[in-house]
Amino acid sequence: MKIKQFLISLFFVLFATTSVVQASGHPAPAVADSATSQESSEESTYKPKSIAQLVASFWETTGINAILDTNDGEMTAEPAGHDAERPMTWFESSLGRIIMIIIVFVLFYLAIAKDFEPLLLIPIAFGGLLANIPLANMGGEHGMLGVIYNMGIANEFFPLLIFMGVGAMTDFGPLLANPKTALLGGAAQFGIFGSLIGAVAIGFDLQTASAISIIGGADGPTSIFIANRLAPDMLGAIAVAAYSYMALVPVIQPPIMRALTNKKERQIKMGVQRKVNSREKLIFPIVVLMLSLLILPESTPLIGAFAFGNFAKESGVVDRLSDTMQNSLINIVTIFLGLGVGSKLAADKFLVLETMGIMVIGLLAFSAGTAMGVLMAKLMNKFADEDNQINPLIGAAGVSAVPMSARVVSKVGAEEKPGNVLLMHAMGPNVAGVIGSAVAAGVLLSIFK
Repeated sequence: MKIKQFLISLFFVLFATTSVVQASGHPAPAVADSATSQESSEESTYKPKSIAQLVASFWETTGINAILDTNDGEMTAEPAGHDAERPMTWFESSLGRIIMIIIVFVLFYLAIAKDFEPLLLIPIAFGGLLANIPLANMGGEHGMLGVIYNMGIANEFFPLLIFMGVGAMTDFGPLLANPKTALLGGAAQFGIFGSLIGAVAIGFDLQTASAISIIGGADGPTSIFIANRLAPDMLGAIAVAAYSYMALVPVIQPPIMRALTNKKERQIKMGVQRKVNSREKLIFPIVVLMLSLLILPESTPLIGAFAFGNFAKESGVVDRLSDTMQNSLINIVTIFLGLGVGSKLAADKFLVLETMGIMVIGLLAFSAGTAMGVLMAKLMNKFADEDNQINPLIGAAGVSAVPMSARVVSKVGAEEKPGNVLLMHAMGPNVAGVIGSAVAAGVLLSIFK
């Protein structure tokens, strides 16, 4: 019993001695730990607030307050990151947002009630609505719209995927069956070079004006592609202008088409096209790509993506890939592209003098391209016999808005003469316009390389 008590006592003595040695050997950490614990305790201590203070805190985080309080120090949302941000002006944070939200609802109305290219207008308009939400920073580097913009618009990836999908959806048959309609696609590119002159005239330097000029072809993917190369600072404004006019083709083109033609011309019924065999369709995209490779390599990213999509379709052996490009791929990219472009409908980016100038130039250039296509068709009729007349309306399809312009031409033609189907005839100049705008972009890029 005494031995047992002795061992227990010895154990406690050893334990006490060890604790004292450890405590004396490491005094600082103990003090530091105590200080850290005290600081942490102070930080985590809840500071009681009155009901009035809680309500005031909530009010400061509401969108209503952000719109009404013009001195809240809110910053712009920039996909390039915090270094590109700046304080918003009173107009941008309040009245500008209200104006843009009204514009967005007008676009919703046009897309849903009037069926004006809803596949483009709805994603773009909804992106604009999200971009104008106060305090959410949706268009910032880590916001949803900013991430979308950086992952496919800022690096030119989405335009190439769109061209791939459009190529898979395109039938070169109408162009091959009636090659002279390619002249209509070429004439409609006048809008590009007309807008180049207009942009220089109002003060833009030649390189920036070249990036702006592609809007005249109503080709959104090509506009993004060339703007990123020649004028990256103007990319947002150019993308918004190009896609806005692509979506508003049913609004802009019909009045111009009717103003430049008479009823008899609009009622011209074009003959049945010759049947184009599958070998011609298979070879054509390769020929186009090889010509661009040899003569204008700068255009090959766009033409290459377009030719690949069409070649896959016409080969007839990769239907799964072709179907994916025509449907799933282009639909997904259209959603992302629309939201990304819509992010530039924020009041601080859209309601500025520079963007307004680009929008005006784009409208005039697109109108000029449409007019030149129609006038070229009328000129060609002067040298054609009675049996080979071209309906001048198809000249309007020479712009690159495929297939929107061709559908508008067909609709106007059917209104003038029920049963007059112009869709396949209009697809010839429409497809030529796509190639023409890519070639024009290649020329401009080659000049400034």
